[in-house]
Amino acid sequence: MKKIQWLACIFILLLLPVSASAAPLNEIKDYVESLYVGEIKGDLQKASSAEQIIDMLDPYSAYFTAEEFEAFINSIEMTSVGIGIVIEEHSKGIYISDVIKGGTAEQAGIAIGDIITHIDGKEAANLTTSQASSLILGEENTSVTLTVLTSNGQSITKTIVRKPFSLPNGTSKLLYGNVGYIALSSFSSDAAGLVKKAIRDLTANGATSFILDLQDNGGGYVTAAEEVIGLFPNAKDAYTYEDASGSYLIRAKRQSIQFPKDTRVLINRYSASASEMTAAALVDQKAAILYGERSYGKGTMQSFYELSDGSYLKLTMAQFAGPTTTVINHVGVKPHIETSDNGIYRAHYDAVAANLPAYRELAALKNVPATKTFTVNFNHDLTTVPADTIDLVKLGDGRIDAEVKVEGSKVLIKPKVALTSGGHYMLVVHPNIKGLNSTMKKGSYLYITVK
Repeated sequence: MKKIQWLACIFILLLLPVSASAAPLNEIKDYVESLYVGEIKGDLQKASSAEQIIDMLDPYSAYFTAEEFEAFINSIEMTSVGIGIVIEEHSKGIYISDVIKGGTAEQAGIAIGDIITHIDGKEAANLTTSQASSLILGEENTSVTLTVLTSNGQSITKTIVRKPFSLPNGTSKLLYGNVGYIALSSFSSDAAGLVKKAIRDLTANGATSFILDLQDNGGGYVTAAEEVIGLFPNAKDAYTYEDASGSYLIRAKRQSIQFPKDTRVLINRYSASASEMTAAALVDQKAAILYGERSYGKGTMQSFYELSDGSYLKLTMAQFAGPTTTVINHVGVKPHIETSDNGIYRAHYDAVAANLPAYRELAALKNVPATKTFTVNFNHDLTTVPADTIDLVKLGDGRIDAEVKVEGSKVLIKPKVALTSGGHYMLVVHPNIKGLNSTMKKGSYLYITVK
């Protein structure tokens, strides 16, 4: 029996129809009877196909042919066979929002912003991303012909060979205020390694605090979650494992590199499974500050069992909770700071503010126009405003260019490019503005939203 422990996640797969002859039914029935944790909705012994059995179980149990199992595992590892593009729907066809470095699309000259109008001669304007993906993906070394509308309005046709490629699972960047940002898309087998490398690289570039983004992360391997939890110095335990035989506390796998104790972690309603395991461990042990929305609420654990014909059964065989038995299943994890939008904005703002303890926070400006000129008033006329005195920051990113002018006792800050509609910003005024008789001794900052 080959068993792979797994936390089922919110991946969408197009599964092939399952027939009674396609699966060894008695093996499936034996596994369900002996290992399944949950209600069986029907008479298991009367089932005549794998599909009928799966319909009696919870939404996370499933049957996979060998080919479907390979595709499923590839989705966790963020690998596929295609041309290496990320796509979105568009009124003119399929919009290319990203091109994977080293993929055959990049080699063929396909660029971000191009719009696919035809796939192998089929018009793309009315296709969903799932439909388009099914046409673009395929077997290795086969070809797909795309007609593409480029950003300069030129229509070109390219025949591109499909090759294996990997989507970036971990991304990172240094935000304003020396805040290191790391996003993890899946708890793949190398998830902890990716995060550790990002911590090292960002620290070398000056990061002193960190944000780990688990928003929209649907889960992955149990061992990956145990390792990621082990990156937090106060998180000694990973989760409570509960099955028919009892309840067990599972330790986190301590890592050689550690996040700072004030690390901020982002979750949302689509953070599920391994993301929730991680979030609950951090909440229960006060090991990080969580921002965003309550998570999905998927606290069951699945294992894969290889059947005699090479197919696989994915079966719910346990539940998990936080280390102090905080319930996750059907409930989700509640963040410390709930936000109605992307948690990155408030988390970044708070991380910057934490490094400005001597500054005072001013009242937020809400729903300002995109062309807003900001005014800072002083109680005396000013003489000089050094270039590094005023920082207008796009939250989740960096400092933006702005023209700064002095008019008597006022400082006017005008962004050189219009602010983003719906964007979130921070204005920081440092304490080195000089007046006629004194120098400002206390800095200030405030939160800004754009309508």
